[in-house]
Amino acid sequence: MTDNATDIAVVGFAHAPHVPETFGTTNGVEMLVPCFQQLYADLGITKSDIDFWCSGSSDYLAGRAFSFISAIDAIGAVPPINESHVEMDAAWALYEAWVKLRSGQAETALVYGFGKSSAGTLRQVLTMQLDPYLVTPLWPDAWSIAGLQARAGLDAGRWTERDMAAVAAGEDGDVENLLGAPYVADPLRAHDVAPITDGAAAIVLATGDRARELCERPAWITGMAHRVDTPMLGARDLTVSPSTSAAAQAVTGGDTTFDIAELHAPFSHQQLILAEAIGLKNGTKVNPSGGALAGNPMFAAGLERIGFAAKAIMAGTANRALAHATSGPALQQNLVTVLDSEASR
Repeated sequence: MTDNATDIAVVGFAHAPHVPETFGTTNGVEMLVPCFQQLYADLGITKSDIDFWCSGSSDYLAGRAFSFISAIDAIGAVPPINESHVEMDAAWALYEAWVKLRSGQAETALVYGFGKSSAGTLRQVLTMQLDPYLVTPLWPDAWSIAGLQARAGLDAGRWTERDMAAVAAGEDGDVENLLGAPYVADPLRAHDVAPITDGAAAIVLATGDRARELCERPAWITGMAHRVDTPMLGARDLTVSPSTSAAAQAVTGGDTTFDIAELHAPFSHQQLILAEAIGLKNGTKVNPSGGALAGNPMFAAGLERIGFAAKAIMAGTANRALAHATSGPALQQNLVTVLDSEASR
């Protein structure tokens, strides 16, 4: 779905502070309310102006059944709302809201995601998404799975530990110093791994003229697609991401010239995989926000990549941006979004 039968734009973005631990409940209300209030104030609207709500979270992570229902306390009971939910990163909730707006059933939507990673042992919680018969009983944690992927790439000569350190260091970082750090899950060092982060994020979408009323410089969604690879880790080459390539091809048509790209890479080597899979050009600035290695709120980090990409367009520092979100083990599911300014689309 890449045609512009219905023009849809990101007009607002807010996120909670990226912190190692919060002291609120696991339903995210304490993190979400300030995000919603900021969006209302920035856009000059109230909750009554939102036609559709869609959220992304996980009951496994929250440790309680129907935590997303409890999170609706952040919205309020009046007026009654048209609401939906996905049990994964809220980038996929944004996809659902995008489809809702494209179908003409709504003019505005508010998408949000939240996760309190500190509530449990995240590395082990994520084991629950693996094959329940053959893999989960072995209890390989998230670092172990990522370590297998990183080692496969190193052994195949697709990247080096220096390449991984360069991703973590950024433009001005000390690569040599990072290479001297000890391993935490060979071949991963602490800087290769996204930090445990509590957080929440929210985005407002609007169609056509309504978007122009709410935002001086809307970030128009000109393409969005997601694809899935097999969850069976032994049945795919972990050093590449065919689903990312397919999703990117579907929305870019091969034109991968972007001012910025926000890639959801919870491990340093995964940024290398994603950049190659998408075919990013050398002139594209990757993860100017810091990416997931700077803050990785589960079930909101992918939505934040779309939010940060849109924010650059709304601020006038970019005209064309790409945002990526992932879910599942070792980049199993991938969503790619293209955003343009009014002038560039």
